[in-house]
Amino acid sequence: MSSRILVIEDDADTADHILKGLREEGLTVEHAADGGDGLYLATTGKFDAVVLDRMLPGLDGLSVLKAMRAAEIHTPVLILSALSHLDERVKGLRAGGDDYLIKPFAYSELSARLQSLLRRRSGATPATVLTCGDLTMDLLSRRVTRGERTLDLLPREFKLLEHLLRNKDRVVTRTMLLEQVFDYRFDPHTGLIDTHVSRLRKKIDEGFDKPLLRTLRGTGYRLSDKA
Repeated sequence: MSSRILVIEDDADTADHILKGLREEGLTVEHAADGGDGLYLATTGKFDAVVLDRMLPGLDGLSVLKAMRAAEIHTPVLILSALSHLDERVKGLRAGGDDYLIKPFAYSELSARLQSLLRRRSGATPATVLTCGDLTMDLLSRRVTRGERTLDLLPREFKLLEHLLRNKDRVVTRTMLLEQVFDYRFDPHTGLIDTHVSRLRKKIDEGFDKPLLRTLRGTGYRLSDKA
């Protein structure tokens, strides 16, 4: 079942950017544009995590957070704020926030922090072996196999495949790969992603009956052993 995320953010452009990214990842998202509506949704709906802007019209983010905790709503909260001073971060965490992300931010970092909160909530521990069907990656030995075959991957291919495996069955966008795998904060428009994905696909899919890595036109990629 898809995780449900509540985004409380008044800036339309920022909210659209976050909502688009989360939905592309297959998450179910609801949005509130002010503190009052956000608090209402947070206390009446069941969410797996909340992305909460610090500065909101009406009821500010810290007031929303304090009211949630007073109502014994223990949903993990990722605070977004342009206030980067240490004292402000401490206030947010002491008010009951679980993490604090300073604006402006890369979407990939927001996604990674949110996934960390979701794993923590579920009690999941970091895996050292990642799998997708008969494809296996051992992070300790750095050995990748499919069936009985050992795959020889270059370091960048290994990093790319690790990211895809950690997001198995989910859509991974080009923007996410540019930021998290290639350390770009903009699209160089060189076909960089397509080239590396094509090379990786040959290594993990060529010669096998069932392809695992699929391109979703206009969206990104998905690694999955499901039809």
